[in-house]
Amino acid sequence: ALDVVNGFRDRPAGSLRLNVPVSAARLILPDIVPGFLTAYPGIRLEVIADENFVDVLAAGCDAGIRYDERLEQDMIAVPIGPRVQHFATAASPAYLDRHGRPQHPSDLLGHSCVRGRFASGAMLPWEFERDGEVVRVDPTGPLIVRIGGATDLAVDAAIAGTGIIGLFEGWLRPYFESGALEPILEPWWPSFPGPFLYYPGRRLVPAPLRAFIDFIKAGRP
Repeated sequence: ALDVVNGFRDRPAGSLRLNVPVSAARLILPDIVPGFLTAYPGIRLEVIADENFVDVLAAGCDAGIRYDERLEQDMIAVPIGPRVQHFATAASPAYLDRHGRPQHPSDLLGHSCVRGRFASGAMLPWEFERDGEVVRVDPTGPLIVRIGGATDLAVDAAIAGTGIIGLFEGWLRPYFESGALEPILEPWWPSFPGPFLYYPGRRLVPAPLRAFIDFIKAGRP
């Protein structure tokens, strides 16, 4: 009924619920949400940050943000945010002064590393690439955190000198600029495609979601 009313409005109104990973809530949405809400003051946006790969409809959400390998079947996907991202590794200068600076990914096996575990229980190896050579390592360390909600703890621990952290470059970039963390193995950092906004293709697209899709397609902010 609200969508019928929206057909007579200059600007759509109503609620939009998005299910997104914590990384998207931190790295993608801050550059989009304020401008979108300014452009569409009648829309109320609710963002649920969740690392579990839920059915967005079953969770009561209109759309989600995921990376390509996590997209569900029969979904329409729209690129959102930077199209190329990097997995970065870093440590505090004090840690590196004490333990040395790795020159090859295999050197990480001799270091303390701060690792992340997905909600599923999986803890994926760190992957590096240079000139076509791919190296996967599974380092150990004194701290493992749940990816998403506890990621900031991992960053704080790395800054304090606990060990080497591997994370989105965009998440670590402010600490590179401040000097709190020092990038390591930068020539080996792998790139991967940016995320997608996805939504079911078998139902009417609510007006607030259509407005959001049009907003990101227009390249705004």
